[in-house]
Amino acid sequence: MRGIFVFALAERNFKLELLGAVAAILLSAFLKISLVEWALVFVAIFLVFAMELINTAIEKTLDIVHPEYSNKVKDIKDLSAGAVLVAALFALILAGLIFLPKII
Repeated sequence: MRGIFVFALAERNFKLELLGAVAAILLSAFLKISLVEWALVFVAIFLVFAMELINTAIEKTLDIVHPEYSNKVKDIKDLSAGAVLVAALFALILAGLIFLPKII
């Protein structure tokens, strides 16, 4: 649990992702989505948070192990950030598939 608290207090991205998660939950409740849709919304939310935690751990580890600039370290950090982006895109596509038909 401590790692989640460290992440929540220290990382700017957490606040943005938390805002998106709260918005998705509120919209889900407002639109009265199905149980399966709720499950998918939570899968997307937790996937994004999990990927961001892993990304943060990789970045902090690399900052300790290799503090000086390196193109290889930059590539590794970009790859882990890319994993977060893929998860976020999945969440956005899923949100569109679930919410847009109900809004339209």
